Amino acid sequence: MNKLLPKPLLILLGGLFVINLLQAYATELIYDEAYYWYYSQNLSWGYFDHPPMVAWMIALGYGFFQNELGVRLVSCLMGTGTALLIWSLVRHPDKKVYYKEFFVWVLSITLLHAYGFLSLPDTPLLFFTALFLWIYRRFVYQPGILISIALGACMAALMYSKYHAALVILFVLFSNLRLFKNRYAWLALAVSLLCYLPHLYWLYDHNFISLEFHLFERPNQPYDFSKFTLGFLVNLLALFGLTFPFVYRTLFTFKAGNKLEKALVFLIYGFLIFFFVSSFQRRVQTQWLVVISIPAAVIVAQCLMEQPKLRKWIWRLGLANVLVLAWLRLGLVYEPMFPGHFESHGNKVWVGNLETLTKGIPVIFENSYRKAAMYGFYSQKTAISLNNAHYRKDQYAIDGSEALVQGQKVFYAYKGTRDKGVFYLDGQGDKKYGRFIEDFTSYRDLKAGLPEGETFVGGKEYSFWIYNPYQKNVPLKALRLGIAYLDASKRLNEVRPIDRQTDPNKVLVPGDTVRIRFTLPKPVKADPVYLRAVISEHGLPFGLNGRAQRIRPQWK
Repeated sequence: MNKLLPKPLLILLGGLFVINLLQAYATELIYDEAYYWYYSQNLSWGYFDHPPMVAWMIALGYGFFQNELGVRLVSCLMGTGTALLIWSLVRHPDKKVYYKEFFVWVLSITLLHAYGFLSLPDTPLLFFTALFLWIYRRFVYQPGILISIALGACMAALMYSKYHAALVILFVLFSNLRLFKNRYAWLALAVSLLCYLPHLYWLYDHNFISLEFHLFERPNQPYDFSKFTLGFLVNLLALFGLTFPFVYRTLFTFKAGNKLEKALVFLIYGFLIFFFVSSFQRRVQTQWLVVISIPAAVIVAQCLMEQPKLRKWIWRLGLANVLVLAWLRLGLVYEPMFPGHFESHGNKVWVGNLETLTKGIPVIFENSYRKAAMYGFYSQKTAISLNNAHYRKDQYAIDGSEALVQGQKVFYAYKGTRDKGVFYLDGQGDKKYGRFIEDFTSYRDLKAGLPEGETFVGGKEYSFWIYNPYQKNVPLKALRLGIAYLDASKRLNEVRPIDRQTDPNKVLVPGDTVRIRFTLPKPVKADPVYLRAVISEHGLPFGLNGRAQRIRPQWK
């Protein structure tokens, strides 16, 4: 081991691993972690928002410890593994001399630091990106069948982590176009596709719902320079904290000397250019850029070992970063030390308050997969999210969880600040309202739509179709139909109920489709760009039954 890793660095990384375990145990879950824990309760080859790797990780750790530590156990292992792989990727004859500077530098990278113990899709993305580069280096210089199989399996693991991983593979490929003529590269690709087939079949079996959501259905907002492009630039600074001036100067002046270093450079520039262009279309979240932490960590670590001035400033500013991050990590556990209320604070409190109010009956959260998952984790009681036209779909919309609450007495927790009904106190002591429903019935899975290719005219009749995917009859008299009008960013403007022309006593049998004539209502607000067919059942808010259809309205 000492030949590969100096003993002091091994001790430092071991100590960091123990600290991460303690942090993982003592810190309440954040909302996304609770959501991915919910994934892990029903293991699958895919989920609505992401591929399944994060769910598999959590399921493995949760099998050992049924608490926060279990949710984060594999993430702690991967975080340490990522640091070890970065160390192995650094090529310098005297790198053992600079183990302290290396440790401080890697520990100072903000999201690399955070994903050392948080269970999010970016955690395996970072680990498998580092592992992919580690295997790729060996593949380039000693190609063969076994290393090709390992490379292909790693590419599949990357893609099982997050769809952004496709960019990692593509940019590395672009850095070495001779791979197109390499038979072992094609073998690696074949292995990766073979390993990835189960997820591809899952996407096919679910009508490519994940890709459709991320590419077409995800709500956006009009372009705003300060939020979009300027926000992208601010995120670049946030990735490296106080060290950013020296980091980016090093990255932009670095000259690649071999195929691995060329791949590192292509990864950095590829991600920066791709998401800079994307910033003119939508907000770029900081974690979308996190992959560049791996090649940046390798390049800067290698350069600081060669450049005394860079080493001095990375050491000083890196230590400052680490101290700030350490303070924030303590604040995750002990709220008074944190600069404000964070989502890891007070979850056990509000869950306990709501559980006391509801006495253990199922809870339905309106438009909040986050709260449904958090409540489910800490109460171990049935909770689902029921989404409507004011929100978007999520895992609860496709996994049949609606069936868990049918015909039961439930508590329906409102979204937002409605000042009516009964209430419970959240983690900050604010009132959150809801109501009890004695015999809950919903039909959120009903499919609906309007004619394709129409130029819609207000006051004209059209056909509103409804398909019943349930194994039971659906009484049409329980349904209200509506048209949701959306703006150019697919945000809801308004919902207009429609008058229908049909027998109120008719039922929709399983697997059947009914077409109902209606008069298209004129929108009250600004002219819409999209519309969606929506249904309300038993007085619930209108759902998300149809897809957003682009229109060219000609209102009378």
